[in-house]
Amino acid sequence: MTTTMRSNYLACEGREIHFTEWGDAGAEVVVAWHGLARSGRDMDHLAAHLAPRWRVICPDTIGRGFSQWSPLPAQEYCLDFYERIAVSLLDQLGIARCVWLGTSMGGAIGLKAAAGRLRGRIGRLVLNDIGPELAPAAVERIRSYAGNPPAFATMAELEAYFRTVYAPYGWLADAHWRLLAETSARRLPDGRWTPHYDPAMVQQFIHHPQDYDQWPAWDALDIPVLCLRGERSDLLPPEVAEAMRTRGPRAVVATIPGCGHAPALNTPEQFALVERFLAGA
Repeated sequence: MTTTMRSNYLACEGREIHFTEWGDAGAEVVVAWHGLARSGRDMDHLAAHLAPRWRVICPDTIGRGFSQWSPLPAQEYCLDFYERIAVSLLDQLGIARCVWLGTSMGGAIGLKAAAGRLRGRIGRLVLNDIGPELAPAAVERIRSYAGNPPAFATMAELEAYFRTVYAPYGWLADAHWRLLAETSARRLPDGRWTPHYDPAMVQQFIHHPQDYDQWPAWDALDIPVLCLRGERSDLLPPEVAEAMRTRGPRAVVATIPGCGHAPALNTPEQFALVERFLAGA
């Protein structure tokens, strides 16, 4: 049994996609997909915890982390293209069926795919602080910082910035913050540090403004869904979470105390919620 992380690359829809892989190749699969301006390394703690039992695949979305940046940002930074990349990735890895766990944008990709191109292949869906409708004010907040990433002379300054903008993640140990900073950083030509993504990825909200309006996809789902909602989330309003309980697949909604958007999936309590759902509870 292996629980160590492996780093790999595949060409998906003509773009090089980076992903990390944990656990044994023959185990049941969890696809763990990160949020808008993040990378697959956000899933390290959860993946390491699940690896003794599951094969965990943690992709970097195109334009994030070590994946290729899109030469066609207006066309390719959108849920439809991300879904196509996901299909290609699973096909090449020989994954016929999986559980999909997605934080924010990663959950939106999973929702779209579970009702679309991966229908019948996603057997269970975990949505981490995301639903079929978003609060507009929260979208504007995220656009404001993600579309204009700052740059800093030192790693300490970059980490302090991340501690501020990602304070809603909830509790992270100092070592977690350091890992988040170091796995989210790239150097600019002038030597300064900046977050490790293509700022053009926010063009999704300009060219694909209806991407996150997914009630028809939600109502088409017929699989078990667990929704983890940050207690103070400004992206997933309580009334939307309540509607997710009562229509479509009728999700189980669990509120995560001490968090906003989005829970970091890094505590024993959060691990236990996910594990119980994966086990069919």
